[in-house]
Amino acid sequence: MSMGEDQNTKTEKSYSSSRVDLNHLMVRIREEEKKNKRSNVVISAAVISAVTVFGIMLTL
Repeated sequence: MSMGEDQNTKTEKSYSSSRVDLNHLMVRIREEEKKNKRSNVVISAAVISAVTVFGIMLTL
């Protein structure tokens, strides 16, 4: 199967089915939660680092 035929098959499946795949939605929700969790960890680490640096500067 060529690449064009593969893309056509995918679009036909998405348009022909009026049902929602619950498993697909759950996977997408889990991926979003992972992204949100990672960004929260990064933001928290940045805030803790900033507070630590500010505290060290105050003690000098």
